[in-house]
Amino acid sequence: MTSLEETRQRLIRLLQLAYSGEKAAALAYQGHSRASRDPEEKAMIAKIEQDEWIHREKVGRLLGELGARPLTSREVRSSLVGHALSFLCRFTGWFLPMYFAGKLETQNVCQYDKAAEYAAAIGRGDFLPDLMEMAAVEIEHEKFFLGALGRSVAKERRC
Repeated sequence: MTSLEETRQRLIRLLQLAYSGEKAAALAYQGHSRASRDPEEKAMIAKIEQDEWIHREKVGRLLGELGARPLTSREVRSSLVGHALSFLCRFTGWFLPMYFAGKLETQNVCQYDKAAEYAAAIGRGDFLPDLMEMAAVEIEHEKFFLGALGRSVAKERRC
């Protein structure tokens, strides 16, 4: 059986990953938006980028409430990955950025669902509204990207 402290540490690690992951995603979506030729798609990707920055802010606040901070090494890595993906979007065509963005959003949904489970287990029910709201927004992102590819979200998500 897992102790409350072990579960708290798992929640912190997961939130640290989510915090840095939101940065990488937002940076990648900057290039993805610029590379898109469809005005509606471009606008939606830009909106999704903004959602990722908002999620990063919320996750940072949750980390602070747990007395934790982001991991510097993950922050550096997420900056490098995000900028590299942003640059590559110019050259990869339409399918690859849409596909990988959809997969990334699926992963985000799973992260926030798991974080909510951990938060509830350690008695941090006050975290649940933010975590559930972020998961719901990530589902909308997932639907946009995978739906554009003609894929069913239900078939794609495996947490």
